[in-house]
Amino acid sequence: MICAYCGKEGAEMHRTTEAYGKGEKMLVIENVPVIRCRTCGEAYLTAETLHHIEAIRNDAKAIQRREVNVALYAA
Repeated sequence: MICAYCGKEGAEMHRTTEAYGKGEKMLVIENVPVIRCRTCGEAYLTAETLHHIEAIRNDAKAIQRREVNVALYAA
């Protein structure tokens, strides 16, 4: 795959978990496709993925409630 940043071959699609917002409004979305380039090191989401994430955030039926453990990094 060609990287949208450097224009070179080496970009690959991976799946990840992303958190959006914070506090009581935080939403965690699993299985988000992210493009990572082995050549330049950039990681980015496509416009299609961003539109889909926005649709998920606006659709209360798409959200499943689960309890998660949260830790604070304090150094």
